[in-house]
Amino acid sequence: MTSTIPSPHQLKIPNIPKKSSPSTNLCLLHLCNYLHEANQIHALMVKSSQINDTYSASLLAEFYAVSENGNLDYAEKVLTTMKEPCTFAYNTLIRGNLRKNNTRRAISLYDQMLRERIQADCYTFTFLLKVGNFKEAIERLRQMHEKGQKPDRVTLVSVVTAITHSGALGQGRWLHAYIKSQKIRLDEILGSALINMYGKSGCLNGAMEAFNETNKKNVDTWNAIISSLATNGHSSKAIEFFYLMEDCNVQPDAITFSSILSACSHAGAVENGIRYFEIMKDKHGIQPDIIHYGCMVDLFGRAGFFDKAKEIIKTMPIKPDKVVWKALLSACRVHKNFELGEQAGLKLIELAPNDHASYVLLSNIYAMQGKWNDVHKVRRIMRERAIKKPPGCSSIEVDGVVHEFIAGDTSHSRKREIYEMLAEMRERLRAAGYQPETDQIMLDIKEEDLKETSLIHHSEKLAVAFALISTSHRMTIRVVKNLRMCSDCHSTMKVVSMIYHRNIIIRDLNRFHYFIDGSCSCMDYW
Repeated sequence: MTSTIPSPHQLKIPNIPKKSSPSTNLCLLHLCNYLHEANQIHALMVKSSQINDTYSASLLAEFYAVSENGNLDYAEKVLTTMKEPCTFAYNTLIRGNLRKNNTRRAISLYDQMLRERIQADCYTFTFLLKVGNFKEAIERLRQMHEKGQKPDRVTLVSVVTAITHSGALGQGRWLHAYIKSQKIRLDEILGSALINMYGKSGCLNGAMEAFNETNKKNVDTWNAIISSLATNGHSSKAIEFFYLMEDCNVQPDAITFSSILSACSHAGAVENGIRYFEIMKDKHGIQPDIIHYGCMVDLFGRAGFFDKAKEIIKTMPIKPDKVVWKALLSACRVHKNFELGEQAGLKLIELAPNDHASYVLLSNIYAMQGKWNDVHKVRRIMRERAIKKPPGCSSIEVDGVVHEFIAGDTSHSRKREIYEMLAEMRERLRAAGYQPETDQIMLDIKEEDLKETSLIHHSEKLAVAFALISTSHRMTIRVVKNLRMCSDCHSTMKVVSMIYHRNIIIRDLNRFHYFIDGSCSCMDYW
């Protein structure tokens, strides 16, 4: 509810002299602890016309917007009365609204800032990223470039982060080329950000290039390249860089070993994983944290060594969290260990009652056994607790534009062509002998045709169909998905890569999948 704001002229000013200098007012403002004290300084500034000074008004707006005892309504009033609003004032109001979770108002203030032709700076970019407005942050950088304005390092790191979230590799390459053209040196922070961006876009050549261009490499730089290699399925190369890191006298940290253990897990290298877990403790003196124990549970679970996974959970000195139980539950789903999977699922819901994935994973365990009553029971609990599963969403960048699809999406401007391509894909898959994996349908659907239709409309298949009609022959297709890819989509992509002669890279919630000539880099182990 919006408070009633008295005019500054109406505010009482007890024990304050009738006159005070501008510098005195600002000093008093700096000492304010309570709203009524700032109100008095506000009134003095109005009385002396100091409020017309942009610098003074901005500092007053800052107190109202971000101090513990401030008031956003007063801050807005200061902004609206400023004769020459500045970037700092707008940033302050945006920051204050974000602290109060007023996301819509923060974005509205940014729009107002643009309308008034006030230049955004590195801090504005940071605030845009906090509200997830990645596309706008990238576009603002392009505009700065066109106007001949040179962004600082903070801005560049912020925009690289935005590109990493959006998966827009083309924009990332443009930014990297821009950094080179401006002869901006890659330090540890900017270099690591670029490596992460390329790694999370599935472009290891770019990641290696950024790594080699980074002059001074610290542990974050090495972690970035090791993590990029590990998540992209190059486990042996990740381990090779781990030893290179030691040769360069850079001490690995906890993050380094979480990447190495993850690499071993995805490669199914159980013995190596055990060895590096011991090296971490004995050679480097790093005590395992919950992430490392989670990696070990994942390592044993993926390999089907459930006794060892249970032993880790039982003996670990830290209470297992939801990540640990989720790793075990996912492994049970893959290996169809339904009894242990149900136990893990119930424990997961107990630990993370507000996490939609907990319910979905347990529901999937029941559905794979055909226990539809239990499936409906879990979903009823979700409805009662107002817990919703986010829809599967896949994004793909074509000609610098990021296109997003959800399962069964019909909102795209080229939807007719996309669905025609899906129909063609379906026929060519059948001709190649492919049979849809309809056991992946986690709904109680009896008709086999309906099951097949449900599968073909998954978001990553829509994204790939769009790529096939929108990109040149043999161009690599890159898709980012927000959830784990189902087995049918995984199998489909292997065949599509073969019959259409296209390399396909899909980054799902767990890892990267490189589909080339009918096979995947994960070796069907994910």
